[in-house]
Amino acid sequence: MAATGGDVPRRRNYSPWYQWMVRLSETGHEDPLSAVAGDAKSLEAWRQRCRARLEDLLGQFPTRVPPDLETLETVRCDGYCREKVVFDTERDMSVPAYLLVPDDRLLPGAAVLAVHGHGPGKSQVCGLEATETPNGDYALQLVRRGYVVLAPDLRCFGERADWNPPDHYGCDTNLVHATMAGWNPLTQNLWDLSRSLDVLSEHPLVDPSRIGVVGLSYGGTLSLLLAAWDPRVAASVVSGYFSSWAESHRVPWNMCGSQVLWGMLGHLEHVDLGALVAPRPLLVETGTDDMLFPLASASASMGELRAVYARFGASEHLAHDVFPGGHQWHGEAAYPFLDRWLKHGTPTRR
Repeated sequence: MAATGGDVPRRRNYSPWYQWMVRLSETGHEDPLSAVAGDAKSLEAWRQRCRARLEDLLGQFPTRVPPDLETLETVRCDGYCREKVVFDTERDMSVPAYLLVPDDRLLPGAAVLAVHGHGPGKSQVCGLEATETPNGDYALQLVRRGYVVLAPDLRCFGERADWNPPDHYGCDTNLVHATMAGWNPLTQNLWDLSRSLDVLSEHPLVDPSRIGVVGLSYGGTLSLLLAAWDPRVAASVVSGYFSSWAESHRVPWNMCGSQVLWGMLGHLEHVDLGALVAPRPLLVETGTDDMLFPLASASASMGELRAVYARFGASEHLAHDVFPGGHQWHGEAAYPFLDRWLKHGTPTRR
């Protein structure tokens, strides 16, 4: 504390973190969903404005190229086949992925895009590499339930991870390069996942109208964004994420360079994205002990979103699975939810 002009105290601050918290407390949503959720006409106009804000925040998108899908490896597993595939999403960017196909799938049916979170990438969700995160092999669990599953590596993860020294984080290093070049890493990964939907849609054993997306943590970030941005997503499960960007901003070391958009605070929120998903089926998983995306914030956002789904007459399309546990995939409500809304379980044999 210092003094200026006699005895009048002046508060000085040296902490950037404190400054961000002060500015966050002064930031309000420019166009809150809560102001329009009760009126159908106002809600639809708001959704158009929200979609325009989302497009503006995402910034520029890559130029589309032919995927040139190639199978690099085929492995026969217990009850399913695992293919390692690669496809292009830009002229200078390719995506490696695992494609899991049940042995008894003979006709087009339901499929799921499984998006990994922070960690080793597609190998974890496919059960090839274990971590301390419980139930991290949700792509494997889904193929064993009869789904065709595509599990790609996101940029900076798995086979797409560049070498970094131990004290450097790949997502944040990539953000520096992307910022200098005028790109959003979140947008680039969203683009890759939309192209992943192209690959799934063109598979002969996939019904394009019955494709879901699921993901934990950063995978939840992209699952929510993809469902909001790409109408081909028929149902989605967002695990360990859906709460609030403003609340996440208050948690130190919570967000990485792949999960943010320039200037999004006050302009776009998790519940806003959920309102763009509506009335399509959406299930949110929240652990009671998840310190990164706390239950109180998740419950408040879900309360707002329920009003939107009710306005569409689609209340049963929205579900919140609150389970005892931390930042992890749960699955107990998610799998029957996907079965129901992707109409999974219909005959797959001729």
